[in-house]
Amino acid sequence: MPTTSPLRKLSDHAAAAPSSTRDLREDQTQFLSLHPYGEHPGSAAAAVVRSAASVPLLGTHLAATIDWAVAVASAAPLPGSGRTRETWEVLASSAAVDVAAARVLEPHLDALSILAQAAASGCAADLAVVGADRDSSWGVFAAEGTRLDARETSSGWRLRGTKSWCSLAGQLSHALVTAWTGPDTRRLFAVSLRGSGVHARRGPWASRGLAQIVSAAVDFEDVAAVPVGDNGWYLTRPGFAWGGMGVAAVWWGAAAPLVRAVVDRAGAEGADQLSRTFAGGVDAAFWSVRSVLVEAADAVDAGVADRDLAITAERVRAIAAAQVETVLAVADRALGPSPLTADEAHARRVADLRIYLRQHHGERDLARLGRLLAT
Repeated sequence: MPTTSPLRKLSDHAAAAPSSTRDLREDQTQFLSLHPYGEHPGSAAAAVVRSAASVPLLGTHLAATIDWAVAVASAAPLPGSGRTRETWEVLASSAAVDVAAARVLEPHLDALSILAQAAASGCAADLAVVGADRDSSWGVFAAEGTRLDARETSSGWRLRGTKSWCSLAGQLSHALVTAWTGPDTRRLFAVSLRGSGVHARRGPWASRGLAQIVSAAVDFEDVAAVPVGDNGWYLTRPGFAWGGMGVAAVWWGAAAPLVRAVVDRAGAEGADQLSRTFAGGVDAAFWSVRSVLVEAADAVDAGVADRDLAITAERVRAIAAAQVETVLAVADRALGPSPLTADEAHARRVADLRIYLRQHHGERDLARLGRLLAT
C-alpha cells in the first residue's frame, strides 16, 4: 500500500506568488488531499491555497480575510454534489494556511450551501428583500440562548430580540439566523447585518484564541428578514450534518502544520527515539481523521441520510476532535515551550485551534451519539 502523505506541496503555485508573500508563507504552501493515498487532489484546494498566499495579513486583517473568503467561495464545490471530498479539502487546506481564515471561510461556505439546499427543495429565499447579492459575506447564527422571535406582518417577516454567539456580526454583511416562530417552532431567516435595527455587541470576548473573530450577541429591533425553508427545516435537512462534518475537516487541516513540526523535529540531527515516537503518534492521529473524512464524504455523495447520516456526523466530529486534541497535546510535549512563546504563527495556531475545538462539546456530544445508537 502506498504511504504517500496527504500533505502535498504547492511549489509550482508558490513560485508564482509575489516574493514577499512567498517568503512569508513558504512553509505553509501546502494543501491537504482526501483523494486516494493523498494523490491527485482536487484543483479547488490548490486555487484556495494559491489565493491565500497573496493576502499578507490573512487571518489577522479581518476586512482582507472576509474579502478573500467571498472571492474564493466560488472555487469550492458544494457538499452533497458528488465532490464532497473536494469541498472538505478546501476547508482543511485553508485551515492549514491559517486557522482564523478558515473560521471566516467555513460559515460563509456553509451559508451558500444552505441557500442552495433551500432552492433545491423548492424554498428559494428572496434575498433581494435583504439586499444580498454575490458579493455578500455570510455568517450562520444558530446557537440558542437568549430569545430571538420572528413574526409575520403585512410587509413581511420581522425579527426582534437577541441572538447569542454571532461571530463577526459587526464585520459581515449578512447572516442566516434561527428564530422562534412559535412556542416550540424555529425557522431559518436571511437578514442584513447592516440595517439600522441591528446592533452587534463587541463582547464580552476575552478569548486568546481566535481573538479577532469576536463571537458576541446581536440585538435585533424590528429587522426585516426573509425565511429560508419551513419551520424545522434547518435542523432536519441532510446539510445540517454535512456542515458539522465540514467543521471537522477544518480542525483536521488546522492540525497539519503541528504534525509537520513534530515530524521535522524527529528528522533533525540528533533526534532520539522519543522524538520519533512523538512523530509516529501525531501521524497516526492525523491519518485516522483523514480516513473517517474520506469515508464520510463518500457517504454524503452516496446519499446516506436520516439516522445513518446523523450517526456518521457524530462519529466524524468525535473522532476528529479527539485526535486533533491528541496532536495538540503531543506537539506541546514534543516541541516544548519555545514555539509557544517565541513563534507567533505557532502560538496563534495552537490558541486558535484550541478555541475552535470547543465547538465539539465533548462528552455531551458523545452522549448524543450514544442516544442515536440506542434508538
